[in-house]
Amino acid sequence: MAHFTSDTYQLKRHILNFSAKVSKKLHKPERKFTADMTYGILASQSCLLTDIADQLHEPSRKINVVDRLSRHLANGVPNDALSAFLSLVKRWCPNHPVSIFSEIHSSAEKDFTSINDVTFSAMERAQKVFGSATFVMDRGYDDNKMFLKLDLMKQKYVIRLTSKRKLLYHNKWTPATELRNRRKGKVKLPLLYRGKQHEAYLSHVKVQITASRKDIYLVLVYGITEHPMMLATNMEIRSKEDVISVAKMYFSGWKIEEYFRCKKQVFRFEDFRVRKLRAINALNFYITLCMAFLAHMSMKPETNALKVSIIKKADPVKKKVYFCYYRLAKGISGILSYAKQGVRLWFRTKRPAYRQLCLKLVV
Repeated sequence: MAHFTSDTYQLKRHILNFSAKVSKKLHKPERKFTADMTYGILASQSCLLTDIADQLHEPSRKINVVDRLSRHLANGVPNDALSAFLSLVKRWCPNHPVSIFSEIHSSAEKDFTSINDVTFSAMERAQKVFGSATFVMDRGYDDNKMFLKLDLMKQKYVIRLTSKRKLLYHNKWTPATELRNRRKGKVKLPLLYRGKQHEAYLSHVKVQITASRKDIYLVLVYGITEHPMMLATNMEIRSKEDVISVAKMYFSGWKIEEYFRCKKQVFRFEDFRVRKLRAINALNFYITLCMAFLAHMSMKPETNALKVSIIKKADPVKKKVYFCYYRLAKGISGILSYAKQGVRLWFRTKRPAYRQLCLKLVV
C-alpha cells in the first residue's frame, strides 16, 4: 500500500502543477474549480458531475458539490485559462496530438452562420497560435471556399479530394479520377496507418484547382484503400522525398482521429448531463485539459518512475503501442483510486499585496 500511496501523492502533485499553469491568472474559486475538474475527470474517467464529485471526497453533501461545479460550468471558459492552455500546448503539437480548438455549435444559436465559419474560426486560431502551419484535411473539406481561405491566409495544406473534383491539366478541365487512373505509383513508401504497417506507392502531377487557378500538386497514393487516394497540396514538390513528406503528413492524421475517439470513450463525453451549450463547451474544455495532461505524461521518458507505475497499473496486454493515451488514462485512474481524499488548495496571505498558493496533498 505504501507504494501506491507514494504514487498517488506524486500523481496528485503533477495534476495540481499542470492545473496551476492553466489557471494561474484566475481568481481563487476558478483555480480551485480547474483543479477539481481536472483531477475529478482523470480519477473517475467520466465527465458526469456526480462521478467527479465522488472523487473529490469533500465533506459537503454530494448535491452541494455538484451544484457548485454546475455553477462554474455555466460561466463558460475563462479567456485567461484558454490563453494559458494554448501557450502551454503550443510546443507539443508537432509530436503529440492535442486540441487547440474544440467547440460544440448549434444552428439554433443566434450568431450561428455556417459550418464553414466555425471551421474558419479554428483555422484563424491556429494561424494566431503558430503563425504558419500546414492544414491536413479529409474529403469533407474538399470545398472551393476552403482552398480560397487557405490561399488568403497564405497557409500550406494537404487536402484529400473527392471523386467529384475536377482539375485543370494541360489547359483542360479533367476529373481527378481520370488523372488517377492514368498513372501508376512509382515511389515506394512503407508507412504506419491506423496502427498497421502498409506498403504504399506514390505518384504526383502538377495541376490547377478550380477555386484559384493556382498551381498545386495532385499526389496519388496507391495500395492503401480500394481506390487510390487523391491529395491536393500547395507544398512544393521537387523530389521523391517531397512526395513522401506530403503523404506522411496526411497519414499522420490517424492519430488525431484516435485522439477524439479516446476523448469520447475514456471520458464518456457523449454521456454528459449538462444542458446549456455554454456549459457543454466548458465541460469540453476541461476534458481537453485532461487529454493534454495525458500528452504531458506521454512525453516523459520511459524510465520515469511515475510513468512506469502508471503503465504497470494499467496492466496492458501489448508491451508497446503507437497511441498510449488509453493506457495512461486507465493507469492514472487506477492509482488515484487509492486516494481517500481529493485535491485541496490552500491560499495563505503573507502580506496584503501578495498571495501565496499553498498546495496540500492528502492521500
